Amino acid sequence: MDQLKFRHEIKHCINTLDSYIVRSRLKHIMKPDDFALKDGKYKVRSLYFDNPYDKALLEKLNGTGKREKFRIRLYNDDSSFIKLEKKSKIRGLTLKEAIQISDEQCKAILKGDLSWMSNSENPLILELYMKMKNEVLQPKTLVDYTREAYRYEPGNVRITIDGHIKTGLFSKDLLNPVLPTMEIYPSGYHILEVKYDEFLPGIISDILQTNEHRSISVSKYAASRLYG
Repeated sequence: MDQLKFRHEIKHCINTLDSYIVRSRLKHIMKPDDFALKDGKYKVRSLYFDNPYDKALLEKLNGTGKREKFRIRLYNDDSSFIKLEKKSKIRGLTLKEAIQISDEQCKAILKGDLSWMSNSENPLILELYMKMKNEVLQPKTLVDYTREAYRYEPGNVRITIDGHIKTGLFSKDLLNPVLPTMEIYPSGYHILEVKYDEFLPGIISDILQTNEHRSISVSKYAASRLYG
C-alpha cells in the first residue's frame, strides 16, 4: 500500500495564448498522463458531496486552514473505472485518498442505498458512510472539464491544464454521458495546476513563466455551486 503524503498544490489562471506556450514547453520534458486520448486530453467528471449546511463550500470560501471534501470521479465517461476520493487540505498542503468502486456501488450511493458500505473493510468507504449517516453528507453538484496532464519524475511533479469547465446544474446524474451542462468560466479561461512533493525543479519553474498568469485560490466545486 502506498504511503499517504501531503503535497504542494499551486493554481494559476492563464489565458489561451499562455496555455499554448506552456503546453508546447511541457511536451519536450514531461510525460503525458495515462488517461490521455490521442489528442493528449481527456474528460474528467466529478460529483462532489456536501452537507445541508454547505460545510465544504463555506470552508473553501472562508479559506479554512483545515478542510476536506469527498467526490466520485470518472474519466472519458468510462463507468468501468470509477473512483471515490477524499481531498484534504491542511496549512496549504493537500492530500488525496482514493479507492476504486464499481458501477453498481456508485449507482447505490447515488440512490442513497448505503447498506453495502457498512460492511466494507475499506476505511475511506466507511468514513463516507459514517458522514452520510451522521452528517447528512450527500451528492451536491457535478463538474465536467477537459484536462491535459503531464508528469515529471524528479520532485514527483504533475501539471494539469483544465479548460471547458462546466456544471451539471442541479443534476447529479454522474453516469449519464449526454447530460446537459453549462460552462461556468468565460471562453479562453484555463486553470493551470502544479502539484509536487518537497521541491519544484528549476526546469519546471522556468517552463511555467509566461507573460500573464496569476496565482489564484480557485475551486471548480465552489464555482459550480453558483448555478445550483
